[in-house]
Amino acid sequence: MECYLGCKVALATMHGKERAIARPFRSLLGLEFELPRGLDTDQLGSFDGRVPRTLGAEQACLHKARLGMETLGLPLGLASEGSFGPHPGMPFLAAGLEVMVFLDQERGLEIWERLIARRTNFNHRCAGELAELEGWLTQVGFPAHGLIVRPEHPCRGAETLLFKDLPDHQQLNGAIAAAAAASSNGRAQVETDMRAHRNPTRMESLRVLATRLASRIASACPSCGAQGWGRLDVVPGLPCIWCGMPTTLTKRERFGCVSCSHTEEHPRPDGLTEADPQHCPLCNP
Repeated sequence: MECYLGCKVALATMHGKERAIARPFRSLLGLEFELPRGLDTDQLGSFDGRVPRTLGAEQACLHKARLGMETLGLPLGLASEGSFGPHPGMPFLAAGLEVMVFLDQERGLEIWERLIARRTNFNHRCAGELAELEGWLTQVGFPAHGLIVRPEHPCRGAETLLFKDLPDHQQLNGAIAAAAAASSNGRAQVETDMRAHRNPTRMESLRVLATRLASRIASACPSCGAQGWGRLDVVPGLPCIWCGMPTTLTKRERFGCVSCSHTEEHPRPDGLTEADPQHCPLCNP
């Protein structure tokens, strides 16, 4: 989009997210990133738990983007925020929720994209020694993916003991031994490091999300012409192929504008018009 060609956007990050985000914004919009050096985004909450996050993911993301803009004195800002836990539709599986916002102060635009990342290594284990984690370490991708180690039940004075940025099994072994020795039950808690620069799987999710957001910014509203036209939500009710009863599967997608009230409904992009009976509350109660 020519209106952003060669413009600078403040990206508030201290965890290398520009490596995943910059390319789609440069190729689709011509935007160049500028990082507010010295801005501590962990002040809004850190994945290691040392700084609790008091704001919701979207509030923290918005605040982060505005801090970056204020620090650099730029009218354009970008930030992302992630949270991890049970998948909203399949609670027995882990998932990540990634949100990303683009702010254009001069045009009064606030454009969002969200992604439920089903591919994540979010996990944790407790162990007294490294040997107990042999298979699990492969599963979570260590050492390419980082780990955080702390006492499972810290003894007095060891409440803040924490190890991260561990490059290899030797240092991980030392961290587990030290954390276990400082725990009342002799065990260490080992958890995946979800900071973007220590988690390639999360970086890939951010790349996908950034492409979606840049594409949305480049899409003009068919009614008013403003940037930010894109999918708002989905309309459930895809009919069962056997009985015709509405199911919870998506029937249509609803698109809308961030600047005016114009909305449109479109068919599913995969062309599916009927649902398999396994999703029907009547045929498969």
